[in-house]
Order: sequence, then C-alpha cells, then structure tokens
Amino acid sequence: MAGTKPDAITGVASVIDGDTIEVHGQRIRFNGIDAPESRQYCDGAKGFEYPCGRRSAEALDSFLAASRPVQCTFVTWDRYNRFVGDCRRADGASVAAWMVEQGQALDWPRYSHGAYAQQQAKAEAAKIGLWVGKFDAPWDWRASHADGAVPSPRQPLGIISRKLVAQSGYSCEPRRTCKQISSCDEARWYLQNCSWGGKLDRDNDGVACETLC
Repeated sequence: MAGTKPDAITGVASVIDGDTIEVHGQRIRFNGIDAPESRQYCDGAKGFEYPCGRRSAEALDSFLAASRPVQCTFVTWDRYNRFVGDCRRADGASVAAWMVEQGQALDWPRYSHGAYAQQQAKAEAAKIGLWVGKFDAPWDWRASHADGAVPSPRQPLGIISRKLVAQSGYSCEPRRTCKQISSCDEARWYLQNCSWGGKLDRDNDGVACETLC
C-alpha cells in the first residue's frame, strides 16, 4: 500500500465525514483541507451549539450527489495509510475548494501551502458555514480530544443517520416540522441528532424552531 502510487479512483462516494469519503472500499482523505470531526460541535451565530461535524458531512454528501461520479487523483499516503487525493465531481468542480468556499472545511496550510486561502477568505467574509459563529479548528479540536486523534472506523453518513436512536424519548422517525414540536429542548435534540434536523434551522444560525427557543 504505502510506497506505491495508485491510479486515480473514480466512483460513487460514501461520505465518512467532511473531508473523507469511501469509493470502492478505499478511504480517501481530501488533500489540503480539514473539516470538523464527526463528533465536533461549534457555536452558531447566537451562541447555541450545533453539530458542525455532521453538518459538514451532510453538505459534502449533497454536493457530491449533484454530479456523480467523483474522481480522486492520488497525492500521497497519510500516516494512517489512507489515500490522500485531489477529488473532483463529474462536472469538474473541485470538492476541496467548494467545501472551503462554503465554510464547511478549512484550508490546512500545513498541507495545502495556502492553496485554498482565497476560498477561505471569501467564506469568512460572507460569514457562512463555520464562520457564522465560533469554532475550534479541527486540528485543535482533535488535539484536545485525545480519543479523537486517531481516525476510528466510521460508517458512511447515511448508515449513521439510519441508526440514530433516541436516548431521551425522542426519535428521528418520523421527520417533524416545528409545528409538530412542543419544546425548545425537543427541537434542539432533533437538530443535533437527526440527519434532517438542519431543516429546523432555516437561517443556519444554530437555533432550531426559534419561536420555541
């Protein structure tokens, strides 16, 4: 594996998180960017926590679904023996550049040498994605969460969503609208734990069903 230079990989991707996909059973890490970890939370515009890691993964999933398949050109192997590559959709759009431009990932100068600095400046100025509030850079978040420093085996996004089980009496099935929700705590639970929870936060400020909260 390590030491060899594989051919480009083309196929329909399963999203692992905002900077990692799986194609034909091969994990692929996007070169030069870093997205929030799956378990990472950030502060929205009004200071409420929201699951920025999962929001980033869902944004990536939607972006890739719009123009399949994805093609990833090999750059290097990382220390975990993952394929690190530059990936583009079928229409030629750069996945890494789009994620940074939408504020769903950060330019990682250590590896990108500033390749996505322009996209990041644009996202920060527009206050979109992570830039809507406060957040820890993913590399800093991992450093402060020792158990998250080494990638753990994760299931693709869709499987995670289907397996979510309520621990507080709530459930992700069926989907709900704000009119069907009776409390702020309930709305926040859906936002943080359900794949469709983001639809309850229409202005993307980290607050679900603002009439309740």
